[in-house]
Amino acid sequence: MQKLSVNDKSQTVLFFVGTILIIVGIVYFVPRNLPQIEAYIATNGLWGMLVAVLLYGLLGLTFIPSEPLTILIGALFGPLIATLIAGVGNTLAAVVEYHLGARVNKMTNFVEKKEKLPWGLGKLPVNSPGFLIFARMIPGYGPKAVSVLAGVYKVPMSRYIWTTAIPTFVGAAIFAFGGYGLVDLAKLFHH
Repeated sequence: MQKLSVNDKSQTVLFFVGTILIIVGIVYFVPRNLPQIEAYIATNGLWGMLVAVLLYGLLGLTFIPSEPLTILIGALFGPLIATLIAGVGNTLAAVVEYHLGARVNKMTNFVEKKEKLPWGLGKLPVNSPGFLIFARMIPGYGPKAVSVLAGVYKVPMSRYIWTTAIPTFVGAAIFAFGGYGLVDLAKLFHH
């Protein structure tokens, strides 16, 4: 088993402390400033869209769902743009989660210990494209769990990106088009 150097341990600890601080900041900042964030995204065109993509990436560090953001963007820019922004943003979030998993692996040497896990968990086919695509579709924390596991198991990044993009863009389209439809329905009843 490979031991971590003092420098590697320090970097890993700093990474996790920094991540925790970012999570606390997001959980504190985003809900308290949601109207201002919505207004910025709505009124700043391309810059607002870029902020939305980055917000998805940051939300990937938290348990705050991104679906309301997708519905908002769908209402502001239409379902096609919302699908693109949410797909890119949630893929960015998945890459952030993957790197968290890679840090967990580096810190724990998980790959070397996985065979000792109970209930056959060490034999999960995490490197399989089927697992990476379909397990991501499990509602709730499925996508986050798959992303972290992929990082822990050192799934090659090229495989990880395309298997992440497929269900991520499909899910983004469902929420973008569904949210846009709800907004249209609400307008119909409002008049």
